[in-house]
Amino acid sequence: MTRRDVFEYALLRVVPRVERGECFNAGVLVYCRAHSFVAARTHLDEAKLKALDPDADVVGVRAALRAVEGVCGGGAEAGQAAGDDAGRRFRWLIAPRSTVVQPGAVHSGLTTDPAGEVERLLDLLVR
Repeated sequence: MTRRDVFEYALLRVVPRVERGECFNAGVLVYCRAHSFVAARTHLDEAKLKALDPDADVVGVRAALRAVEGVCGGGAEAGQAAGDDAGRRFRWLIAPRSTVVQPGAVHSGLTTDPAGEVERLLDLLVR
């Protein structure tokens, strides 16, 4: 039997006008402690963004989504979080914030392939 490990994930939502509360999924964060794994994958649907806010800053939203991916990757792109382990980076990214890109609730599951879960969840919940 293949060993399955617990993983956690949260969706990244784009909230173009925070005061209205309308949002759509634009990415997923996945963390698996057993593998010291954290990753994010994003997909911005510009048509949805413009439908909710015709004046939305597409470049700024893309930059915010790329920043989340950078923090997950660690290294120089992670900025202040560069020295943190995978779990601390995940916890920092899922902290509630009132910005255009916001994390959703954290969910959990079992997996044999954390990297595969990132792609599976992106296809299932975002694209």
